[in-house]
Amino acid sequence: MTVQTPAAPAAPPPSARRSPDRSTRRSAPLRDVATMSRREARRSIRSVDGIITAFALPVMIMVVFVVIFGGAISGGTGDYIDYVVPGVLVMCLGMNSATAATAVAQDMTSGTIDRFKTLPIFSPSALWGHVVASVVRNLASAVLVVAVALALGFRPDAGPAGWLGFVAFATFAIVTFTWVSAVLGLVMSVDSSQSVTMIFLFVPYLSSGFVPVETMPDWLHGFAENQPFTPIIETVRGLLTGNLETSTLLAACAWLTGFLAVSLVAGSLLYRRRRAR
Repeated sequence: MTVQTPAAPAAPPPSARRSPDRSTRRSAPLRDVATMSRREARRSIRSVDGIITAFALPVMIMVVFVVIFGGAISGGTGDYIDYVVPGVLVMCLGMNSATAATAVAQDMTSGTIDRFKTLPIFSPSALWGHVVASVVRNLASAVLVVAVALALGFRPDAGPAGWLGFVAFATFAIVTFTWVSAVLGLVMSVDSSQSVTMIFLFVPYLSSGFVPVETMPDWLHGFAENQPFTPIIETVRGLLTGNLETSTLLAACAWLTGFLAVSLVAGSLLYRRRRAR
């Protein structure tokens, strides 16, 4: 009696042997960034300090400048609110973006990045997660600040194109501010990284954000006119009032592009070096 051994299943034809979907491999970094963004968003929501910095503090700054200082500066005419809102918006966007410095410093010193190194994830996704979460948080904060400003009497003349331009430019500024803050967080301790907020809190005061440069002392004119916050704020002011000057927009974009390019390169090199330790 002959025992027949079952035949081995035929190998699938070459056409059936499909390699992993290229689109899946390409979208993996996006999924990793989305995961890290959700992680950072949850951490912000669970932090009382983060909620106050993102939403309560910008509103309080707006109220202080419009309600307390506005009457004295505008001489009771109420025109000051239309002038100061862009400066408050840029200041608040910078302050909220600066919290990324502390968040990155915490990740680097708490062992979180060491745990990420053991996972098969897109390496810079942790940094990009901070950036994406910052954009969402800052735009939500800007909506709240604009709503409060409208309730206090702010009357912008921007049309739909102006508002779209403002959202696009604000997003560009947030990404740049956050990357600058993230780079500082890579080289600073958790305690010292909290001082990054002071940069975005005080430097805008030495710009055209709150008073015209002409009203400042003569020895401040050169710095106030040529520092980056002045064209950035003037661009926001021009977009919201419908009187944007091309030269101002180009100067603001040049500043932001330069800071972003340097931050991307420096951040990538520093992050790679810190992860290699």
